[in-house]
Amino acid sequence: MNSIGIKNIEDIHEAAKEFIAQMGERTVFAINGAMGVGKTTFIKAVCEELGVTDVINSPTFAIVNEYRSDTMAELIYHFDFYRINDAREAEAIGASDYFDSGAICFIEWPDKVAALLPDDTLCITIEELSDGSRLLRTRPMSLS
Repeated sequence: MNSIGIKNIEDIHEAAKEFIAQMGERTVFAINGAMGVGKTTFIKAVCEELGVTDVINSPTFAIVNEYRSDTMAELIYHFDFYRINDAREAEAIGASDYFDSGAICFIEWPDKVAALLPDDTLCITIEELSDGSRLLRTRPMSLS
């Protein structure tokens, strides 16, 4: 398990760069954390570091947003499954097709679609510490 500290919002892009350096060949990232801990903010910083110039916001109502990296010409999908009830609903919108596409997929509230996630998914947990800083921990899903 790896961890990345984020002391404050000004450090988020450095944390995003550190995370990108650790992504390897993985394309599916399951991001866990309490409401308001900064999941979308972290995904936004990672996308910006990957060259996305589109407006990046939470897909809470759309379920999925699509971005394109200007520097890598790569598709990036950002999912927010907060409003779905179970994996069946996600499958109805073709979630497995997105996850198997080879495009980068960032998934908020992944526990709702755990049955659909590929074995090589990287699980990320963002935790708020008592001083207001954040700790991001990563582990392969296969270690769940």
